[in-house]
Amino acid sequence: MKELLDRLIEKNKVLVKQGKIANYIPLLGNANPKDLGICVIDSLGNLYSSGIYDKKFTIQSISKVIALMLAIMDHGEEEVFLKVGMESIDEPFNSLYKLDLPHGHKPANPMINAGAIVTTSLIRGNGDEKLNRLLEILRKITNNENINYSKEVYQSEKTTGDRNRAIAFLLKSKGLIDGEIEEVLDIYFKQCSIEVDCQDIAKIGIFLANKGRVLDTGEKLVDNRTISTLMAIMTTCGMYDFSGEYAIKVGIPSKSGVSGGILASVPNKYGIGVYGPALDKHGNSVAGYGILKDLSQELELSIFV
Repeated sequence: MKELLDRLIEKNKVLVKQGKIANYIPLLGNANPKDLGICVIDSLGNLYSSGIYDKKFTIQSISKVIALMLAIMDHGEEEVFLKVGMESIDEPFNSLYKLDLPHGHKPANPMINAGAIVTTSLIRGNGDEKLNRLLEILRKITNNENINYSKEVYQSEKTTGDRNRAIAFLLKSKGLIDGEIEEVLDIYFKQCSIEVDCQDIAKIGIFLANKGRVLDTGEKLVDNRTISTLMAIMTTCGMYDFSGEYAIKVGIPSKSGVSGGILASVPNKYGIGVYGPALDKHGNSVAGYGILKDLSQELELSIFV
């Protein structure tokens, strides 16, 4: 496995030239576009890594998977999906125009910004209680007590987050979120600013692959139905408006983030964390996608095979 990962890093690193850093969040613009790393953990806990795999980056939209999980645990699937849909999209992840159309009564899915703001608002707790619950469950899943959010990236996101504010006010006008807009967004910005590395992401992947059971302790944190829902949403919506093609060419439930991370989870087999901050036009790691496509083909990992 290690030799395979080394080979795939070497093969795909040329793709970083085709991508761009997400500099609309100023601090993310400091990333090195040449960075590329991967970590794979199997169901027995064997860990394999290659490239720049131990560099910290912010979790960004990968956090939407955990926020959705907590929202379902708190309210049940039926109540959550009354306020957010389950449909894939053909528009950018930060779009709000369909939500403002007469028939746009709720966000298309929980993996775009509009849907994620709704699910974050549904997590039980006041103020930072929501964030602390997110951090607590992430630390348990990854067996990493040092996981925390970056105050610098949080401030950068908060300062430049006017588009998300517009989305949040539109959501509130439709009765889809309660409470103060800035309080909800404050948690959302902090949630996206949580720092991880490829191993942490792979630990989340194997947690999902093992049906909600923590790899290091064996503790089951969430029921099978919720895990199935998360995996389905990741498969159909996790790579934004590229999710359909990704499902065909990779076929692994995945979720990307604009800092360059990709979470991938192969049911009953592997958790995978990839980092490559050079992004394609959809907001996904361009070289990370290349690696996962090759890895899926070589090991026959597609869930559709």
